[in-house]
Amino acid sequence: MAEARQPIAALVSLGCPKNLVDSERMLAGLALAGFAVTNSPDGADVAVVNTCAFIDLARAETDEAIEELEALKRAGRLGRIVVAGCMAQRDGPAVLARHAGVDAVAGLAERDALADVCRAALARSAKQAPAVRVGPFPAAAPDDRERLRLTPRHYAYLRITEGCDNRCAYCAIPAIRGPLRSKSPDAVLAEAQELVADGARELVLVGQDTTAFGRDRGDGWNLARLLARLRRESGAEWIRLMYTHPASFTDDVIQELARGLPIVPYVDLPIQHISDAILASMGRRITRAGVERLLGRLREAVPGIAIRTTFIVGYPGETGEAFEELADFLEKVRFDHVGSFLYSPETGTRAANLPDQVPPEVRRRRWDRLMRLSERLAHEAARRMVGRRITVRVDGPAHAAGYLAARHGGQAPEVDSVVLLPTGTAKQGDEVKVRIVAAKGYDTVAAATDGDPEA
Repeated sequence: MAEARQPIAALVSLGCPKNLVDSERMLAGLALAGFAVTNSPDGADVAVVNTCAFIDLARAETDEAIEELEALKRAGRLGRIVVAGCMAQRDGPAVLARHAGVDAVAGLAERDALADVCRAALARSAKQAPAVRVGPFPAAAPDDRERLRLTPRHYAYLRITEGCDNRCAYCAIPAIRGPLRSKSPDAVLAEAQELVADGARELVLVGQDTTAFGRDRGDGWNLARLLARLRRESGAEWIRLMYTHPASFTDDVIQELARGLPIVPYVDLPIQHISDAILASMGRRITRAGVERLLGRLREAVPGIAIRTTFIVGYPGETGEAFEELADFLEKVRFDHVGSFLYSPETGTRAANLPDQVPPEVRRRRWDRLMRLSERLAHEAARRMVGRRITVRVDGPAHAAGYLAARHGGQAPEVDSVVLLPTGTAKQGDEVKVRIVAAKGYDTVAAATDGDPEA
């Protein structure tokens, strides 16, 4: 008797690094359950799309990705479609109303049972209704060990928390991902050591709010204690801190940053706005004065620290004066990396029902102006790097032809600028001493050197 063919599963991963961790765990679960996994849905028996539903642009991208899969299915080049992740959790049956070609919808609690969902989808007849498996949030933070990683081997995302208790007025994440659940310190360390054993030299700490780590546990653990333990026991060469909250950023975390490597001099600190009235309406639990004090403490304790932030433009009640205050603040503070988002009214959030909604065309005009300002400041910062000698780690081929993309400690993967090295200079994962020789927009161009780096 002929041996049964392995079913082929493809996965499309959308959204943030937290979603990517889920995608990597999904892929591993499918492979361990006997599926042959591939990166192309064309020709697959089943395609899973791990969706994002954070803002309207993310939902539009998700719908577009599902529509592309439906077109493949109609052409006979794809068997079944499973929609998983945040949009499945948030919208459930509404996904099926928009996408007749979907065979199953699986919420966040089904992540580790995805192989069963896919097998049921493969066995579904045309007369059977698509399955909708969307239950309550998992009671604990997920176990993210045994992942089939999608990042380059030398870095990995390490999720330390799931969910969020901040309840910012504009944000739907608590309704999608649930309340804060911190992993146990032992679980975080075990995963960190597994990732390092798998070749990860850089661990990028992620969560909806990493500074909230331990707040729900009641056992005395917090982010600073976790960083200290990871410093001692993880084996990582670089540890990077992302998704912090300015109102929860404590002096002991700053002290851990000040102790130096393996914790890199970098912090991702979403501020969202700087007007006191807007910050209060957002529920950010901090004032402009508090933000400025925090930035001062960080820069004093960690000279040369790279600070990444994000802003929301066009939030309800944002007057012209409030926007000008934000633009002036950005020019004055000069962050190392800036992301800007158009405010998106999210169903079920407090902000969606606030008065004084900013007209879409005004939002767009302000966002365009803030982006132009951010671009100018970033290009100026890149030019100031020329002549410096630094150490970088190579991520792989760059978008710019003829170059490799590398990063120094002040640059996070995927979201920040890069250092461009001529192709052939080094291999992926290598650590290289370089001298910055030119600026190229947001990025810099470097040449390898034997000299001692400054940073």
